[in-house]
Amino acid sequence: MRGKLITLEGIDGSGKSTVVEKLQKDPEIKAFKPVFTREPTRGTLTGNAVEKAIQSDTDQLAELFLFTADHAEHLAKVIKPALENGKIVISDRYSDSRYAYQGITLKTRLENPLEWIKDLHRGWTVIPDLTFLLDIRPEISIERCGKRGEQSKFEKLEFLRGVREIFLKLAADDPERFVVIDASCFPEHVEEKVAKKILEFLSRN
Repeated sequence: MRGKLITLEGIDGSGKSTVVEKLQKDPEIKAFKPVFTREPTRGTLTGNAVEKAIQSDTDQLAELFLFTADHAEHLAKVIKPALENGKIVISDRYSDSRYAYQGITLKTRLENPLEWIKDLHRGWTVIPDLTFLLDIRPEISIERCGKRGEQSKFEKLEFLRGVREIFLKLAADDPERFVVIDASCFPEHVEEKVAKKILEFLSRN
């Protein structure tokens, strides 16, 4: 039986990585022996290229293709093999992040960047079975990221407003897949909500 792919999305500072760390320690979640992963990938040729591109002045279209190449490698080496073995896969970021972030970075280059990027993935990507959108206002994002000393071009207010808008559009267009969670509350409450929804989903499937 095919496994299930669960993804966590949201703008920077929404707490995705913190929630994933909590899920890894949750005994009820651990009982399903899930595979935890992320995009961009870590320690891979494609993932390293993406990280370098983010920190440099790489052309925006070239950056998209690097992200897409990393996604293809991630699918081939991690996602598809795990799903074919019936495993639960939980990914910190996935293709929806690409649609949202590159949908904004390419808005001056393409007429309809969101649809263009989605078309680029059509036919070969794996659509998640369940996606959590951890939603926060960009002002909170910048405050959180600023405290971490990680503020970058990807965390500017106007940029993040656009990214959040696309995330919310994606969620509205696919309500059966997306669960939108207010991520401005305490991290423990967010993790509890995510874990509860995951367990409910897995019990039905």
